Amino acid sequence: MTIALWLAAAYLLGAVPTSYWVARLAGIDLRRFGSRNLGATNLYRAMGWKAAAPAGLFDVAKGVIPVLLFAPRAGPAPWLPMALGTAAVSGHVFSLFVGFKGGKGVATAAGVLIVLAPIPFLISAGVWFTTLRLTGFMSAASLIAAATFPLATALLGPDDPFTLTAAVVLAGFIMFTHRANIQRLLHGTEPRFGSHGAAS
Repeated sequence: MTIALWLAAAYLLGAVPTSYWVARLAGIDLRRFGSRNLGATNLYRAMGWKAAAPAGLFDVAKGVIPVLLFAPRAGPAPWLPMALGTAAVSGHVFSLFVGFKGGKGVATAAGVLIVLAPIPFLISAGVWFTTLRLTGFMSAASLIAAATFPLATALLGPDDPFTLTAAVVLAGFIMFTHRANIQRLLHGTEPRFGSHGAAS
């Protein structure tokens, strides 16, 4: 029962719709703006970096806190950090506070992976940054970085099957949330990062 409550807490923390609430304070409904996604990228389009950067950092913290703080209190099971992190990402993507809508899970998954596997995360972050600089596509950067992470974890560790499982699960989850972006990339209709009012 205690584990179930911690999982629920991780989900609820992840479900806090940071970007949506920030935009609503300014009278903007992200569900009707740009890509209609409730993540920090769409908030950037609506309000710029001053609003999007703090919201994005909080989204990262939503992944860090369950793994770093909730897991030790939830119990000794080695799979708990992975499960709690996944619950937080699920909350971010399917927030009960906004009709089970949300962001695409990249920032919150990054928070989970920073704690579970910092070296593979740094490699993936470098891949993300390089891809974004070269292509200008946020979605492509996120997809390639997500695909890189399980490979980097398998090669560099940590030597922990639960962390590797988390890497694979979260990478697959990010691929799933970007399925529309994949179609647009394949058809050449995906707008570049910074295109205001366009789908991302």
